[in-house]
Amino acid sequence: MPFPALILPVMALAAQAAAPSRSIIVTGRAWAPFISPMGEPFRARTKSDDTLAMWFGQADRNHDGVLTADEMRADADRFFATLDANHDGEIDPDEVMHYEAEVAPEIQVVMRPMRKPGEAPERKHRNRQADGIGAAMGFGGALQGAARYGLLNMPEPVAAADTDFDRGVSLDEFRLAAARRFQLLDSGRTGNLTLPQLEALREIALSKKGRSKNDDDDGRVGNGLPPEN
Repeated sequence: MPFPALILPVMALAAQAAAPSRSIIVTGRAWAPFISPMGEPFRARTKSDDTLAMWFGQADRNHDGVLTADEMRADADRFFATLDANHDGEIDPDEVMHYEAEVAPEIQVVMRPMRKPGEAPERKHRNRQADGIGAAMGFGGALQGAARYGLLNMPEPVAAADTDFDRGVSLDEFRLAAARRFQLLDSGRTGNLTLPQLEALREIALSKKGRSKNDDDDGRVGNGLPPEN
């Protein structure tokens, strides 16, 4: 075989050997998180942690017990800066994928619904593969993705902010989404949201999840996901 034909395979093998292995590690407990209106996950460390209150306390910047539209936009700005890893002013498709795979893997459509801390599962034999396929295709009427863990029926809150469908989310788009989502939550048009109001909304949302009594938690959450190729 001519010598030049050997060069590329040898270089490819060398590059592969030198490349560090990459894997996705999920560090949260295998309990249902609270997914904020902008898509940020808040995970319980103990069974007594109130994850909705954790988000509210962070978003309520002056700690007066009232969340305003300006405070929700400021909270959205903070989370946007976290997701915009390369600081180019846009959550690009790679950063959206990072959000879905590593920041909030619980929102993936094929993930089984998770229990709240301390909630006992009711276990019966089920075809988990068939259930996952059905959920991915929207069968059964159950809410999917982040909608199972938040206040709004939005399976993917970050990507949903992409109003011009260019596969990226700008800061202006994220701020517009924050304003619209605040209006959805503020049904009384008072300009304020309180924790008891949101807790009541969450109870209503949980009652409409469409979860089967046979659903148990997603055993993959809390464990490392398969390494990337």
